[in-house]
Amino acid sequence: MNQNRRILRATACCMAAVMALGSAPVKAETSMPIAGAPAMMSIAVEDAMNATFETASAGISLNLADIVSAPASDEAAEPKSEYADIAIAQVDNYVNVRDAAGEEGNVVGKLYNNSAATVEATEGDWYKITSGNVTGYVKSEFVVRDNEELAKQVSRRVATVHTETLFVRTEPTTESDVLGMVPDLEELTVTDESVDGWTKVSIEEGEGYVSNDYVNKSIEFVTAESKEEEEARLAKEEAERKAAAEAAEKASASKSKGKSSGSSSAGKVSSPGSSTGNAVANYACQFVGNPYVYGGTSLTNGADCSGFVMSVYAAFGVGLPHSSAAMCGVGYGVSDMQPGDIICYSGHVAIYVGNNTIVHASTPESGIKYTSPVNYKPILAIRRIF
Repeated sequence: MNQNRRILRATACCMAAVMALGSAPVKAETSMPIAGAPAMMSIAVEDAMNATFETASAGISLNLADIVSAPASDEAAEPKSEYADIAIAQVDNYVNVRDAAGEEGNVVGKLYNNSAATVEATEGDWYKITSGNVTGYVKSEFVVRDNEELAKQVSRRVATVHTETLFVRTEPTTESDVLGMVPDLEELTVTDESVDGWTKVSIEEGEGYVSNDYVNKSIEFVTAESKEEEEARLAKEEAERKAAAEAAEKASASKSKGKSSGSSSAGKVSSPGSSTGNAVANYACQFVGNPYVYGGTSLTNGADCSGFVMSVYAAFGVGLPHSSAAMCGVGYGVSDMQPGDIICYSGHVAIYVGNNTIVHASTPESGIKYTSPVNYKPILAIRRIF
């Protein structure tokens, strides 16, 4: 006990000395004789020793750092939103992306209305942004930053499948019925994430639930187009227009013969567009009524949605992937639908045949059929091959 008391006294002496020196004002002159200083310090040390002994006796340990400065409790940092630092273009058409923060900067790309960019830095009235393959500067007045509601409106929440075959269920439980099946790497539009462990998605059969264990979720925005990408796109579109015009001229004679003979076919369509595109649509229509088979590619014995489109185009010498998600990137994108165009939906794909109608391998219950209107569910992309 005596030894502990001596240790406590020594500790208190050190503590009191540091406290006294830390709190005493530093002066060039003092009105107190220097000889009085030890007496005053002795009193402070004695008080500190007594306080320390009493505290130690009570089983409470004091740390010098705690006495000198007690740190405030750190509050848990709020998680950063997935939409933080996202800027959305709000313009009539597009805003130029420049290589410098000023009107004198060279244009390196275009950020179209409702397209998104990540803000990297701010320089005066300009944001340095990255969007797609474009990095540069946009005037801040033409974009809206950190508006989560707007960002959600213009984006698509995607669940990408990472298992060979994933069941989409009617309820968020493994005991519920299977609504449909989707293959590996399929990209599904998310419609709800409020159920723990499950995600509600949209497929051709309707909306159902998939386990979070088998999907990776992300946000998909429309991004900027670089100057080089724009030039390549315009050149390709011009070449396609010329090819379509030439094909239309060559086919004009045969079309006239068809009209004069009065020949027709119940399943065939005739609409504006390239002759090859119309031929694709007419060819696809003859398989209406045939069965839907998951993973199938047979136009007669059964195909799934992407297998149907793939096999139809194979008859015209075009190789396409057996994946509706991958078909969102084939050919080139258009906004005006023509017969033969590939129409992409969440977890589904079809062929446009004209008259606001598609032909597609729909579900196991309905098989290959027509559906109208085309926008019976949200359209993700329109892709043109011919």
